[in-house]
Amino acid sequence: MHTYFSYDCLVSPRALVERCNDVGFNCIAVTDHNSIEGALAVKEIAPFNVIIGAEIKSTAGEITGLFLQEIVPPGLSPIETIKRIKEQGGLVSIPHPFTGGGRSALNKSTTLDVLPYVDLIEGFNARTMNALDNRSAKAFAYEHQLPITAVSDAHTTRELGQTYNEFNGYDGSPESFIAAITDANRYEIAASKFVHVYSTLNKFVQKFRNFH
Repeated sequence: MHTYFSYDCLVSPRALVERCNDVGFNCIAVTDHNSIEGALAVKEIAPFNVIIGAEIKSTAGEITGLFLQEIVPPGLSPIETIKRIKEQGGLVSIPHPFTGGGRSALNKSTTLDVLPYVDLIEGFNARTMNALDNRSAKAFAYEHQLPITAVSDAHTTRELGQTYNEFNGYDGSPESFIAAITDANRYEIAASKFVHVYSTLNKFVQKFRNFH
C-alpha cells in the first residue's frame, strides 16, 4: 500500500493507519514508489506491525523490496537493484508481473533472469484489471515454487480491507514472513476499474503541489 510519498497517491500516513485500524489489519507493508519515507512515518504512529518497503523502478521495471533499512535508488539494473535489497537483509518481490499497460512491470524474460534471487511473487494484485494477468502470475509462481502474495496495491483508503493475506507465526523477521506467507489464506477481490483514474488525478495534484 502507498502514501503521499508516492507520486500517484494522496493518502497521509495517519489516514492510512486509521483505515487499517478500521478494517482490522495488524500487519501491513508500505511500499511507496522509490521511497521508504512513508513507511517510516507510518511505522512511527501505527499500533501494529509495519514492514518497511519500496517499489523501486529499475531500468527494466519495478521491483519491490521488503524489510528495507535504507532506500535503493531508482534507475539501476534489475540485478543491481536486487543486490542492494539483499545486502540489507531485505526480501525481493516481483510486483504485478507481466502486466504491461504502463505499470512498469518486469517482463517474463527479465523475471526469469533474476529468478534465483526472487523471494515472492505478487500472484494477485487487486489493481490488475486483466484477470488473465493475475492467473499468469500465479501459474509462474507455482511453476517456480515461489510463495504468492495477494496485495491491494492501495493508493486510496477505500481500497484497503478487501484484498489481504491471513497468516500466523510471523515474528517480525524476513524468514518468518516467508514461512508465514507460504501457508497464508489469501483473500482476493479486484479493485474498481476507476482506481487508476484516481491515481492519474493524484499525479496531477502532486505535480501542482510540487510546482507551487
